Amino acid sequence: MELQTATTRVVIDLGLPLVDAQREPFDSRSALAKPMDILKAEGVVRSIPGLFDSDHDEPDGILLSHAHLDHTGLLPLSRKTVPIYTTSGTSKMMLAAGVFAAQTELERTRFREVASQRPFNIGNCKVTPLAVDHSIYGSVAFLIEADGQTILYSGDFRNHGRKPGMLRDLLKHLESKPVDVLIVEGTHFGSEKERGLTEYQLEDRIFELVKTAPALVLATFSALDVDRIVTLFKAAKKAGRVFVVDPYTAFVLHLIGKESKAPNLNMGIRVFFNHLFERRKNLKNLGEKFKSARIELSEILAQPSKYLMVFRPTMTKFDFNGQLPANCRCLYGYWSGYLGRPDWVALKDHIAKVGGDFVPAHVSGHAYIQDIVKFVKSVNAKTVIPIHTFEPQMFQKYFSNVRMLTDGTSWELS
Repeated sequence: MELQTATTRVVIDLGLPLVDAQREPFDSRSALAKPMDILKAEGVVRSIPGLFDSDHDEPDGILLSHAHLDHTGLLPLSRKTVPIYTTSGTSKMMLAAGVFAAQTELERTRFREVASQRPFNIGNCKVTPLAVDHSIYGSVAFLIEADGQTILYSGDFRNHGRKPGMLRDLLKHLESKPVDVLIVEGTHFGSEKERGLTEYQLEDRIFELVKTAPALVLATFSALDVDRIVTLFKAAKKAGRVFVVDPYTAFVLHLIGKESKAPNLNMGIRVFFNHLFERRKNLKNLGEKFKSARIELSEILAQPSKYLMVFRPTMTKFDFNGQLPANCRCLYGYWSGYLGRPDWVALKDHIAKVGGDFVPAHVSGHAYIQDIVKFVKSVNAKTVIPIHTFEPQMFQKYFSNVRMLTDGTSWELS
């Protein structure tokens, strides 16, 4: 998305789609391997002058709301001279995803650190980041003021995570700042997510699932979701189990240790060095950081009912030698749309064969419909522009001031 004043051009987020038009998972890695002209023809890359080419003047900056791939995935294709404004937390999440998941890292030379409620300027645009609760650490919305107009970009947000105070603080910040345009996500419009569990309610559910499990409990989820790490840690502790993380999760906790109240390895967390980590010689120094908390698989298998263990499907083959423990319980903490993928289908079948169960245990990183409606009404912008949704027309059911824009079209504020 590009915002342009008389003297300044700013791009907000630069991501790859995670879901295609049929609402099926999108193969982002394969997409990035395609030539630029094909990516443009397929609509993956938008024609923003000077952002991907050197034939035009480059934009003055990129505002990055958070580190999910659908907001960062196209950054490697953009011109290396365009600065990227984002939080320290987002930078750290991109680093972790780059090291462990081969995703985009933030180039140091382009990084311009910003902080919530601390305004800065790009040309004649005054930009204020505002922290929001999302399923990844370091997320922000952006309030942009220029030429007498005020635009609020919500980024991805929710009000049912572990930090509901963030949304209250954002709305309080806006009390004396009338918003002309609200650009807001609507992921759950068109779904059944009128309302759902909070992260705290999920913690209670996971506690019951862990407490009643007869054997080893495995937890699959994004290592970048710090809220979920906290949820699993607290549930394990209440159930009297030891929380075992993988090096990816341990690295995330290490990166945010000085700026977060998240648990750390000194709180009884153990680290299992899985095969894919062990074979990467370039991560030997990282392994030294977690050495004192290391636990071997033999220790876990000797008393499986003692542990709640972070798990990746590849571990079935490379660490458990193709045979998961009997009666294990796997907690699935991702979007349900991924369950049709072959690796998840195979994992569910395998767990069933060893007498275990596969249990969805997840809450969305996106605001439920009820909370979106409440948020939009609280902001009370003159114009509402829906984004990040398959059903933008549903906004018109709730609001009379909706402006529907399609990709590649421009709109001038007056």
